[in-house]
Amino acid sequence: MIESGTLFIVATPIGNLEDITHRALRILTEVDLIAAEDTRHSQRLLQHYDISTRLTSLHDHNESQRAKQLIEKLKLGENIALISDAGTPLISDPGYGLVSQCREAGVKVVPLPGPCAAITALCAAGLATDRFKFEGFLPVKAVAKQQALQRLLTETSTSVFYESPRRVADTVRQIVAELGEARQMVVAKELTKTFETFYSGNAQACLTWLEADANHQRGEFVLMIAGEKQDQTEVSDDALNLLKLLMKELPLKKAAAVTAEQYNLKKNHLYQLGLELKL
Repeated sequence: MIESGTLFIVATPIGNLEDITHRALRILTEVDLIAAEDTRHSQRLLQHYDISTRLTSLHDHNESQRAKQLIEKLKLGENIALISDAGTPLISDPGYGLVSQCREAGVKVVPLPGPCAAITALCAAGLATDRFKFEGFLPVKAVAKQQALQRLLTETSTSVFYESPRRVADTVRQIVAELGEARQMVVAKELTKTFETFYSGNAQACLTWLEADANHQRGEFVLMIAGEKQDQTEVSDDALNLLKLLMKELPLKKAAAVTAEQYNLKKNHLYQLGLELKL
C-alpha cells in the first residue's frame, strides 16, 4: 500500500523495454496519474505492460504551470508518478521544477532507481570511474562549447556528456581542437538497443570513425572523455629540446601536446614552459 499524496520519480528503459524494475511497474499501475515528458512516447511503454493509468504531459515548455496543478492534486491525496521519455527524470530531462516545488510544499518525493544513459555508458567504457563529472549536453553555440571544453584541459576525472546525432561530429571535432587529438575518449550510441555501439580511441580516431559512415552519426550519444593524466612535471633535456624544435614549426599548444605524448609529461606544464621560453 503506497502512502497517499506522494510523487514517485520513476526511471524507465533507455532502449530495451525489459530494463524496468518490478517496483516501477507496480507504482505505474497503482498511482492515480503519470506525468510524462511525451505522452505519446510513454504510451507505447505502458501499452507494452498493459498499464492503463491516466497520463498528463510535463515538459520544458509547460512545467512551471503544470507543476502547480500537480502539487494541488498531491495535496488532495493523489499519487503521481513522474517519468521522462527514457532513463531517469531530471537527469538532462524535465522535472527539476516540480520536485523542487514539491519539497518546498512538504510533498513527499520518492525516487525509484533504474536506467540512466550516463551510468550505463560509463560502466562499460573502460575509462576511470573512481571520479567522474556528468555535464549533460554541451552548449549549442560554438563559443560557449569551446569555453566548456577548455575547462577540461586540466580536469583529471572522466567527463560524461550527452549529444544529439546532428551535432556529435562537430562536438568531437571541437574536442580534438581544444583537448588535442591524443586525448582518450569513448563514443557510446544506441545503448541497450539492437545496434548498441562503443567506439574507443583517441579523439582523432573517434572523429575519423564518426565521419567514415553516416550511420555512425545516427542515434543518441554519450561521449566520455578521459581526464588529463597526472604526469610528472620534471622535464628532461631531450623533452625540452623537442619542445623548442616543435615550437619553430607548430603552434605552442600543438607543440606542447606532441612533446607531452612523446615523453609522458603534463601538456599544460609544457605549455606554460613554452610561454616562458617565448619571453
